[in-house]
Amino acid sequence: MTILRIGGIPSPRAAWGLAMDATKEAASAADALGADEPIVFVVDDDRAVRESTKNLAESVGFRVQAFTTAQDFLNYKRPDVPACLVLDVRLPGFSGLDLQRELSQKGSPIPIIFITGHGDIPMSVEAMKAGAVEFLIKPCREQQLLDAIAHAIRRNRAERKQRSELAELRARYDSLTARERDVMALVAKGLLNKQVAAELGMSEVTVKSHRGQVMQKMQAESFADLVRIADRLRGSG
Repeated sequence: MTILRIGGIPSPRAAWGLAMDATKEAASAADALGADEPIVFVVDDDRAVRESTKNLAESVGFRVQAFTTAQDFLNYKRPDVPACLVLDVRLPGFSGLDLQRELSQKGSPIPIIFITGHGDIPMSVEAMKAGAVEFLIKPCREQQLLDAIAHAIRRNRAERKQRSELAELRARYDSLTARERDVMALVAKGLLNKQVAAELGMSEVTVKSHRGQVMQKMQAESFADLVRIADRLRGSG
């Protein structure tokens, strides 16, 4: 394992073989992240730190975009790919914590790894409560940072998948007629067809017809699948 070169502090080297093994492990993790090439964003006003972090992430195959200020990052149009943000807490003007709050308010989520030489417990607690993936103190180990980056991108990939799946479910739900939505709601609660018919004032045959349309449009393979879909839609607000 190695120590990240931060702010001009030399990197103490362990055995060369161990360092190479750690780098190969991180590279394998980067390759396993999937087809969409992820981006690691770095925001730090210290050029040495910014460049060392950029070089480290690039050395294991990550694509990296670095910025000097939080405003520069906000002005950048992020591509629609998995990503994470390696962010210094103390930046001139708009701080790292300010940027975290701004991204949250804009509904522009991205996993954040805070790196700072001035961290304290209250600051780290605030950052983690607001959704930060990790809070590292300079100097931190290279492998520790690479592991945090890989974890953050895996997390972002999973979140993006969930959002995409939920958007698809909402689109299917929007295709239902008002009556089909009524039937779906009651069926998902466990009511039998005859009970749904009595509740909605329609024949059982009509309920069966609506239920069939609901199953088809929602692409539910079974009653249990339909219940899970209804639960996800309710949980999403």
